[in-house]
Amino acid sequence: MTDGAVVLRRATAADARAAADVWLRSFTAALPTVVRPRTDDDVRDYIRDVVVPLRETWVAEASGTGIVGLMVLDGEKLSQLYLAPDWRGRGLGDRFVTLAKERSPDGLTLWTFQVNEPAHRFYERHGFTAAEYTDGSGNEEREPDVRYVWRP
Repeated sequence: MTDGAVVLRRATAADARAAADVWLRSFTAALPTVVRPRTDDDVRDYIRDVVVPLRETWVAEASGTGIVGLMVLDGEKLSQLYLAPDWRGRGLGDRFVTLAKERSPDGLTLWTFQVNEPAHRFYERHGFTAAEYTDGSGNEEREPDVRYVWRP
């Protein structure tokens, strides 16, 4: 899937490090109050050893820049969607969600932290509805979260 100078494509093993770096920069920028229980190296290892080889992992690759976005699908679950901070607001998130809906036409579910209000607005704009709120005891960050659902 292409659009101008940015291509959405399946990730390869060679993309794992750059995808992990996008994840790290995005998480830090979007969620400064959320404590990460894993080190940067743990995140890089997980993306290299689990996410890219075992999940449906997509990247956004910008001409001349490299990997600027990451989306991970696990069946009907949109498990990760992260953009490099300077690439937010350019339509890449919209393109990733459109792709996710194409890949999972019967519906999607996802989790996001309650403090991530921009994500709430983004997903609600794409037709997702909040289905469950938790106190965070079920995630490793111990951060209250919300489950969103999209059904066609």
